[in-house]
Amino acid sequence: MKFKVLTLFPEMVLSGLHTSITGKAIENDRITLDAVNIRDYTQDKHGKVDDYTYGGGAGMLMQAQPVYDAWKEVTAAALNREKGCEVQRRSPRTIYVTPQGRLFTQEYARELAKEEELIFLCGHYEGVDQRVLDEIVTDYVSIGDYVLTGGELPVMVMIDAISRLVPGVLHNEESAETESFHRHLLEYPQYSRPEIWRGKEVPKLLLSGDHKKIAAWRLEESVRITKERRPDLYAAYERQENVIKQLSGNKRLHIHMMEALRRGRGEVLYAKDGAIAVYDYSCKTGLFTVRAEDDMQGAEDMISAIPEAVLTEMDLAVTTAEVLNHQLSRLRAEQPWRVSAECRQACYTQKNPLAVRHKDIRLLQEEELTCLPMHYACESEACLADRLRAKALFGAFADGKIVGIAGWYADGGIGLLYVEEPYRRRGIGSSLEAFCINRQLEMGFVPYGRISADDASVLQMQEKLGLYLSERHLWCLERKSWIN
Repeated sequence: MKFKVLTLFPEMVLSGLHTSITGKAIENDRITLDAVNIRDYTQDKHGKVDDYTYGGGAGMLMQAQPVYDAWKEVTAAALNREKGCEVQRRSPRTIYVTPQGRLFTQEYARELAKEEELIFLCGHYEGVDQRVLDEIVTDYVSIGDYVLTGGELPVMVMIDAISRLVPGVLHNEESAETESFHRHLLEYPQYSRPEIWRGKEVPKLLLSGDHKKIAAWRLEESVRITKERRPDLYAAYERQENVIKQLSGNKRLHIHMMEALRRGRGEVLYAKDGAIAVYDYSCKTGLFTVRAEDDMQGAEDMISAIPEAVLTEMDLAVTTAEVLNHQLSRLRAEQPWRVSAECRQACYTQKNPLAVRHKDIRLLQEEELTCLPMHYACESEACLADRLRAKALFGAFADGKIVGIAGWYADGGIGLLYVEEPYRRRGIGSSLEAFCINRQLEMGFVPYGRISADDASVLQMQEKLGLYLSERHLWCLERKSWIN
């Protein structure tokens, strides 16, 4: 991830972000940070970058010319790096921090973390000439309803929040992929040593070692604190829990939607009359379900209720095969979507870990990408590299080499399973999947995955492992305009 900051005070940005976790990420080349001094691009011999506003008023306004020239220089450098590639690349997103912008949230941070490069423009004085904002800005963003003397502090806040979502920036085992502003809840109270401080004791339950009861206590405390301090978040939490309850009526089919919400990676876009739409931020995917007795028109009505800006960025997964089966010809003829896959979902609803027969399975590291099985063609190298950075890819070893891999996708669904031909029928594949299931159980997740509806051997393996298969099928749709 590359960050470019256009500012009048580059030393303020650099000194603030070259410390702690972001500083280490810069040292380790996980992120890059360049603060560009707008004053270097002024055509005024005295270095002036501001002037009085037309129409009168107090204060000075940053002029368009130096801001535009600084931006043009930065974006030209970004585009020149792509000249050797046979691709067309748009200019990086340019973010202007202003109280008039979209509120910066964890979900927005997660969206921005998917970008390869971001440009931030820091205003000062009374702001920036509107003409240059109209020319270069893609995102107007606010960190709260208050006014600061400049944009540098908000930019530093945003870069810190975005950076910790970039794979490899945090060095804990699960990485930021398992973190979130979970389910609209505030964090529960936490305690450290000593057990008694100024007469105040650590809650006894936290010393019990009973992880199930500790998890329940933490959830209860999060709900209590959120209800007391942020009734707006609590109301959103209640709405989301009601949707999860509706989806649980067919848990096997809807587990992907339920987990997107439970893991803090999804947002309810629509929920009415048996039709539910969830947006999964982790993979920019829309997840939909409609009642079997509804016709396709109901789904169209639901889709039209979602902002077009969101729809243009996401694939769809519709979970009612009965609806699409008799509407498939019309779907292909009249809609901008095509069916890319027909799947069944498998989920593991028990709490007990599975037995792992093959013992030499471990987390793979980024440097092992070139050591993966040569015939592994299920996913692109970019996908595998992303999963390695996210600490979500595991390898089975035998005879001193990697003979099989498995992991989970950005949305949390277990998959990526492959075993080299000479090592098949030895239980390595089922061991890899069991290993992934156990890891997700440790994280407090309900493990699930999608399997091609006609892959009998893999479907049979799910049942042997103790997973439940959905009776109805899930259809994956993609925009026809995205298909070569």
